[in-house]
Amino acid sequence: MTEQKDALVCGAGGFIGSHMVKRLKKEGFRVRGVDLKYPEFGASAADDFIIGDLRDPRLCEKVADRPFDEVYQFAADMGGAGFVFTGENDAAIMHNSAMINLNMLEACRTAKVERIFYSSSACIYPEYNQKDPDNPNCAEDSAYPAAPDSDYGWEKLFSERLYMAYARNYGMNVHIARYHNIFGEEGTWRGGREKSPAALCRKVAEARDGGEIEMWGDGRQTRSFLYISECLEATLRLTRSDFMGPVNIGSEEMVSINQLAELIMRISGKKVSIKHIPGPLGVRGRNSDSRLIRQKLGWAPSQPLETGLKITYKWIEEQVKKPEK
Repeated sequence: MTEQKDALVCGAGGFIGSHMVKRLKKEGFRVRGVDLKYPEFGASAADDFIIGDLRDPRLCEKVADRPFDEVYQFAADMGGAGFVFTGENDAAIMHNSAMINLNMLEACRTAKVERIFYSSSACIYPEYNQKDPDNPNCAEDSAYPAAPDSDYGWEKLFSERLYMAYARNYGMNVHIARYHNIFGEEGTWRGGREKSPAALCRKVAEARDGGEIEMWGDGRQTRSFLYISECLEATLRLTRSDFMGPVNIGSEEMVSINQLAELIMRISGKKVSIKHIPGPLGVRGRNSDSRLIRQKLGWAPSQPLETGLKITYKWIEEQVKKPEK
């Protein structure tokens, strides 16, 4: 009989973290979750869940109290364009997320954790390579000379360097992925921190057929979006491989935000017009590049965007229809 493995999920009250807890439990892991809050849309599947602030090094020492087989570090101060690109939250984003990573990484080193995964972001890529919406360059080796378009991206890039330094100096088994717009059910869909797929699903769900929704910018900016199940699969494959990264985890199916809205309308069965208004946008174009993950892991995400959007839209539509508590 094999001994049950231990996993620690930091940020387990958040969107990706709460889904990762469920996935690890299905694989038979004993899972500890830690976050400032419990998951918003249901009870956590974790065996034990510690409520606490990972900016506190004493808490990090408390949660990383043994040599976990796998640690997943998702905890960060983050949100969509309406949170990251206004400039109003830059100091908090950089301070809070850097403190979390500095503390957790040191606690994991002390506890002799077997392997640790860090979720970086496509926001680390230079703005100068993402000005053409039709031809962005997000190959992993394009990250330098560094010029992220936000302080969120600068903090993520710093933390990548931090994890790589710990791997180099202390022999830690570190794995780093640059996530590209992960979406799905049980994610933030209102309140200002939601990302564009959830925001547009909510707007379409709330609109009447023949009505109107608002969109920041001209809608011609491009992105790719990865459904949560493929994000988890890629993350587990990377963490259990001998490749440190950083590597992109994202879809290569690039769409404009106008096309994303049209796809959501088609799923909803509604025809809604778009009113373009000024608002925070981020880079002009961004798309994941999967060449390196294919080369290193022999696998890359391949699910069509529409498949995940159908599930996500249905879930958000149900949330919109629920009476306010």
